[in-house]
Amino acid sequence: MSSTNVLFTEERRRRILVLLREKKTLTVNTLCRQLDVSPATIRTDLRELDQEGLLTRTHGGAIEKTRTGFELTASVKRTDNLVAKQAIAWKASQFIEDGDTIVLDTGTTTLELARCLVSRDRLTVVTNDLEIALLLENSSGIHTLLLGGTLRRDFHCTMGPLGQHMARELRVDKAFMGANSLSLQNGVGTPDLQQAEMKKTMISIARQVIVLCDHTKIGHESFARFANLEQVDVIITDQINDNAKQSLEERNIQVVAAAAPP
Repeated sequence: MSSTNVLFTEERRRRILVLLREKKTLTVNTLCRQLDVSPATIRTDLRELDQEGLLTRTHGGAIEKTRTGFELTASVKRTDNLVAKQAIAWKASQFIEDGDTIVLDTGTTTLELARCLVSRDRLTVVTNDLEIALLLENSSGIHTLLLGGTLRRDFHCTMGPLGQHMARELRVDKAFMGANSLSLQNGVGTPDLQQAEMKKTMISIARQVIVLCDHTKIGHESFARFANLEQVDVIITDQINDNAKQSLEERNIQVVAAAAPP
């Protein structure tokens, strides 16, 4: 198989995972129409992805993995609900004023937020995300502090006691937190225990906590909780049903629905 075909196969399988994240369940016929390939190709893709533990094959299609410890890698998440993430990031950028000191948690939505900030002035950004730090490196108006620690493979971020110790010595105005899940019963979560501890530390040093969370995360639970809803001041999402919005607002959480950026 040529390198071009290998690349196409990888991109197609990433797209399957993105579609499955959005729809929860998909048929072979639907995937054939979406991706313009044969049923035999889709069945091969689903078999390989199932063997990798990234989805569950069913008769005639596949369903999303629902384990609380399951997490897509950063390369897959980058294209997952990208338009929604960009809208959330643009809305979040309106909460940031020149002169602020902020935490940007690791994640693809916070990376989109960093893209909105490159021309800002007099910002101090604390992050454990390598891609965010590299993106902001040449922004003359932004002072970037990269937290140290152990590199989390495939997720482009640091974690562990060293970074937590560094963070505890700081105080910031606002923390912008990514999330893998947001449950009305069990708060905000992530599949990784060490990542949860880093997120808890980030929250503890912030005067205001803002969670960035697209609609696919709402109503789900993850293995490790890093924040109770009582610790959250603002939730920015792309869409949310009225009952969930009312329940969150009754807990004094500001819920912001993000429109597409102009």
